[in-house]
Amino acid sequence: MDRKIFLPENEIPRAWYNCLPDLPKPLPPVIHPGTKKPITPDDLAPIFPMSLIEQEVSSQRWIDTPEEILDKYLLYRPTPLHRARNLEKAIGTKARIYFKNESVSPPGSHKPNTAIAQAYYNAKEGVKRIATETGAGQWGSALAFATKMFNLQCTIYMVKISYEQKPYRRLLAQSWGAEMIPSPSNKTNFGRKMLEQDPDCLGSLGIAISEAVEDAATHDDTKYSLGSVLNHVLLHQTVVGLETIKQLKMVGEKPDVLIGCVGGGSNFAGLILPFLPEKLSGENIKFLAVEPRACPTLTKGLYKYDFGDTACTTPLLKMYTLGHDFVPAPIHAGGLRYHGAAPIVCHLYNLGIIEAVAYYQQEIFQAALLFAQTEGFLPAPETAHAIKAAIDEAKDAPEGKVIVYNHSGHGHFDLSAYEAYFAGKLEDYEYPEEKIRESLKKLPEIELGG
Repeated sequence: MDRKIFLPENEIPRAWYNCLPDLPKPLPPVIHPGTKKPITPDDLAPIFPMSLIEQEVSSQRWIDTPEEILDKYLLYRPTPLHRARNLEKAIGTKARIYFKNESVSPPGSHKPNTAIAQAYYNAKEGVKRIATETGAGQWGSALAFATKMFNLQCTIYMVKISYEQKPYRRLLAQSWGAEMIPSPSNKTNFGRKMLEQDPDCLGSLGIAISEAVEDAATHDDTKYSLGSVLNHVLLHQTVVGLETIKQLKMVGEKPDVLIGCVGGGSNFAGLILPFLPEKLSGENIKFLAVEPRACPTLTKGLYKYDFGDTACTTPLLKMYTLGHDFVPAPIHAGGLRYHGAAPIVCHLYNLGIIEAVAYYQQEIFQAALLFAQTEGFLPAPETAHAIKAAIDEAKDAPEGKVIVYNHSGHGHFDLSAYEAYFAGKLEDYEYPEEKIRESLKKLPEIELGG
């Protein structure tokens, strides 16, 4: 059997799968932070283009992908599905491990799948500039790439610790013309407020989101773009799972376990959501979300309404959360340090449809190096979480078990993290229960019928 399964370009999925019509229970509504009532499209219009707002709430099962987006996708899609034969041999498993290699995109991750779509819809509605945040820099570099494809300006607020730890992702985004700003910054009112409180603040995704939203809301030619969490982002990422379905059929396989790392949840959801109808119809497929113990959103958070940002300016989302003022430890998986997760992912977890596990960072680096030394690709620390889970699932698996994970990004710009690991400088963080309890006391109280 081939090690790599390639889908012909003419087989690229031409529509995204929208899971909302197929959910066993409706997704809890998004709440306006002021009125505490369900939000309307007009409420979102100042920061998002209307076409994306429509996708956010669409009841259509399939949403056609415009030709202009498909044309840009073909720069790197369809992505290959690999059989990890060397890894299987190294761990002595009887299982079959596959990985969907999203690291082959120009920015090196899955993020362009939605960045290209969001840039297209913004450009179509006459937007001139997009403001966003980024943690590890995967999302920022992807949006920089996508905005350049559609002749848009791009301003990126990058979490300060990642800005310092990952200079090459920052430089990659700048190569595509983006303005890169360490967050918290002096560019926004909220950034200045955070720096007054703590001049040495290392930042968080919640703070960076606050700055990007403020930027978009105070400039008429600018909209805000988010790389994960929201329904339309997960929608665009379903191209990953839709391709995977076709590729597995090409080699006569059906998955037993589907795995992805979770920060906001987009790469995990992109892989698993197209398989949701099969699972709901009775297929025995395990959906496994993997997160850091330093940011245990699903495994230790509460399923409550919370703000998506630290400044409390965003709509309220029902999600597993560690609290909107959560500031994570400086682990190297910067893309997994968000205090919440996608409402769709959280809803499925609450319904028992997906499972979750959390790991320490040293054990995920060990898994990353085993993978690099067997399969050759050096993974991003975020992706290494999924690799660790795949290895654990495979070790004592019965013969023929099929495990598929989303290889969400390469580690070429994470070499400082590997340098720290080799030097014995990486610490294992576990976010203290008392800090979680303290943060969760500040959640807003939302009462809805049902």
